[in-house]
Amino acid sequence: MHIRHIITIACLLMSCIGVARAQDPETLWNELQGMNEVNDESDSTMMLVKAIDTIPTPDKYVKIVLFDDHTWDYMELARPDIDTAGLFDGWDVESIHSYRELKVSDLPEEVELKLAGIGHPSAPPYIGRKSSGFKFRRGRPHNGIDIPLRVGDTIRSSFEGVVRYVGGGKATGGYGNLVVIRHPNGLETYYGHLSKRLVVENDVVAAGDPIGLGGNTGRSTGPHLHYETRYMGKPFDPERIIDFETGRLRDTMVVLKRHYFNVHSHYGMTDEESIKAAQAQYYKVRKGDTLSGIARKYGTTVNALCKLNGITSKKVLRIGQSIRVR
Repeated sequence: MHIRHIITIACLLMSCIGVARAQDPETLWNELQGMNEVNDESDSTMMLVKAIDTIPTPDKYVKIVLFDDHTWDYMELARPDIDTAGLFDGWDVESIHSYRELKVSDLPEEVELKLAGIGHPSAPPYIGRKSSGFKFRRGRPHNGIDIPLRVGDTIRSSFEGVVRYVGGGKATGGYGNLVVIRHPNGLETYYGHLSKRLVVENDVVAAGDPIGLGGNTGRSTGPHLHYETRYMGKPFDPERIIDFETGRLRDTMVVLKRHYFNVHSHYGMTDEESIKAAQAQYYKVRKGDTLSGIARKYGTTVNALCKLNGITSKKVLRIGQSIRVR
């Protein structure tokens, strides 16, 4: 341990007015509360002191530790060891989505993603039963899953990475307060409808780090987390990698197939079912269109269209809206 700087606790606290007590992990706090043996250069006598508090610094991986003998010292926490090779390709802190110019057809037929391993853990963003899944919903793609929560519940980063985008209000549309994190394997995770954002662009985060508080902002009908997983900007069903009811990864390695990047391709489908679902056909609503008219045009029924699109026969169609017809 470094030689502690001698200073009165009163002076140190006066210089840190307005700084809240650090929210350290329980294991770190227990360690600080333990008895520490310190070798003071001005006095060769070994003495026992007790850590009584911590104060944050501008670097979240460095804390100031206060001891009961009116001294203090720095303590460095473990930093995520992130492989930055390719991490910042297509980097954009101004836009919600990255790789806009890339098409699904540009992606490889299959890609292997390592999600976790020794020294690279994972964490669920929030544990709970989904209220809505990855699907075509109310005439538009719902590119993630929704998990109900209480406003203020802690939302955590699924994996280590770097915060690419943080925004709220009109800039994010239906997402409300949103955090997007880029991970070293090319994956990005989205955390929407937050009541508060706890990180800023370019912050380095570890798996399990708090990145926001659950909320009801944006286009939301109740407090919940909207969570998305995207590879090279293209969404796929988050349930392919996480069991949200248990908080566990389904595996430490996932093979993403090109046909997964379709809102009709869900976890639990066979490849044959997924490929068939990915071949869905759409019609863009024009002025004067009705459900019955569209049904006649494609040789189907209003009930079949309603089932495909998750709507009722009383749904008012909007010009430009996409309706699934196959």
